[in-house]
Amino acid sequence: MDGYPLMSNPIVTIALCLAYFRFVKVWGPRFMENRPAFELRGVLMVYNVCQIFINAYLFWEVGQSGWFYGKFNYLCEPVDYSDNPSALRVMNAGYLFFLSKFGDFLDTVFFIMRKKSNQITALHVIHHGIIPMYMWPLIRFANGGNTVIGGFINAFVHVIMYSYYFVSSMGPRFQQFNLMWKKSVTICQIVQFIAVAIHSFQFVFMECAFPAGFSWWIAATELLFLGLFINFYRNAYRKKKKIDSNGNAIKYSNGTANGAHKAVINGQKKQS
Repeated sequence: MDGYPLMSNPIVTIALCLAYFRFVKVWGPRFMENRPAFELRGVLMVYNVCQIFINAYLFWEVGQSGWFYGKFNYLCEPVDYSDNPSALRVMNAGYLFFLSKFGDFLDTVFFIMRKKSNQITALHVIHHGIIPMYMWPLIRFANGGNTVIGGFINAFVHVIMYSYYFVSSMGPRFQQFNLMWKKSVTICQIVQFIAVAIHSFQFVFMECAFPAGFSWWIAATELLFLGLFINFYRNAYRKKKKIDSNGNAIKYSNGTANGAHKAVINGQKKQS
């Protein structure tokens, strides 16, 4: 990866990630403090379409390099450091995948500009903010082989995810069809982290020429994300119960009582 921008050392990558965290916590909210929320529907539709095509392209490139045709071992594939055309194709796809993670920062930028602070969760910020730093050593020193598996799956999942975002950005008329889809996207992400973590731990049980240190690095990060996503899933989708004044259990789903609609009018809660 010598000569590729950002690959000579991790300083710029770390700086960009720190700038992202600073923007989320300080610069963005300060900029929007006295401004009305932007709608950005058209911008979001274009952005989501671009993300769909970028991730579809990455999935296709890695697959066409040989993963679709059984030329590589899905259980254990060492990194090919040669000038083999398929190895170079995988390497370039991995590098583009790394760069695309900086573009994902725009997810948060759009949330801030639309004043959707409820969607800027700890999971969202941590996941987006550390991915480039997590990927840098993998792309710099082990771009290929087992490293590709996680990106290969992730690109496919992101095609589904940004397709969901695209439909959501089309307006309320289409959002009603997204409730089950949203839950399914989260499940896909959880399954992704489980699969990649299990794949990375394989070196404990079998011989593999892929460096064990990088396997540990991948597995540890996937487990971190798995824990964050499972916690998000439990808080977002499981039914919550609250005891009323008579001692009866009230079932809640996503924080709202089933069959009840609450609104705030002139500072007072009204239930219908």
